[in-house]
Amino acid sequence: MRLRHPDGQVFSFDAGTLSLELACTTGGEGFRARFEILHTPPDLARWVAGSRLGVPAADVRATGPELRLVKLLREAVWAGAYALVTGTPVAARDADTVNEIAAGPPPVPRIAPDGTPTWRRPVTGAQIAAAIARDAVGTLTPPAATRIRMCGADDCYLVYLDTSRPGNRRWCSMERCGNRAKVRGHRQRKEHP
Repeated sequence: MRLRHPDGQVFSFDAGTLSLELACTTGGEGFRARFEILHTPPDLARWVAGSRLGVPAADVRATGPELRLVKLLREAVWAGAYALVTGTPVAARDADTVNEIAAGPPPVPRIAPDGTPTWRRPVTGAQIAAAIARDAVGTLTPPAATRIRMCGADDCYLVYLDTSRPGNRRWCSMERCGNRAKVRGHRQRKEHP
């Protein structure tokens, strides 16, 4: 996904999984509020179209209460991922939120006439929330939970599932935080040979 930082920089970010895409790329509570992009149900439809779910925005029918449900789920996933990267278990209330939403019906996949995958239309906001919650169950539990990471930059709090083979990804994005670290390292080596 392409993210826009409040400083204006646009960069690529791979959260590694649908639920962390939601948790990291659309805002939230506290310091994450400045990243908020989900203000209305059509905003949710646009986000879904660009997410791993890939449902075309025109096929999404979301309501205000469904948008609030997705935001509630986002907070539970964020809190669960943050807990895991800081060495604590997922709080019971966050697990309960994910579990309750995951129990809902997900979008129904279909085969299009041209043989490509698609979805039974319309896809509701509740179905989107259920699909994301089901992904979160797999992400916030072993073995995936052991590969959730936070960006190594001191001023970046993006979390992601490290899908690299060796499991040593350090940055949210080499375009942003990885490059800034390389520049700092180069300057330090130049100043202190």
